[in-house]
Amino acid sequence: MSLPPFSAALAEFLAERHLCTLVTQRADSSPHAVPVGFTFAAGTVRVITSSASVKARNARRGGRAAVTQIDGARWVTLEGPVRVVDDAVVVEAAVAAYARRYRQPRERDDRVVIEIEVDRMMCNSRLR
Repeated sequence: MSLPPFSAALAEFLAERHLCTLVTQRADSSPHAVPVGFTFAAGTVRVITSSASVKARNARRGGRAAVTQIDGARWVTLEGPVRVVDDAVVVEAAVAAYARRYRQPRERDDRVVIEIEVDRMMCNSRLR
């Protein structure tokens, strides 16, 4: 499924510096929700984290995940299949994108990237 083109308002909102909530599925299928920073490009959400984090362990099982960014009445949820990537080149690119949007993260030897291939998007009407 391809997503419709994003409006200028939605693209601008996704570029602003906001935290979001990442929801992954625990082994018992219950939701695990945590605040994170994320980046979005070419239909993919990327979240950097440690390899041993609960969110990374959940994402390794596959399934689906979602991020929701909220600022007052503006909100967007991006969801889709989730996976964990530990390739050094991918991790380095994700760290650089995170640093541009938020700040330079601290160094970690065990960093991985949670990727969500977005196939569903919901947002408030002001962002359509």
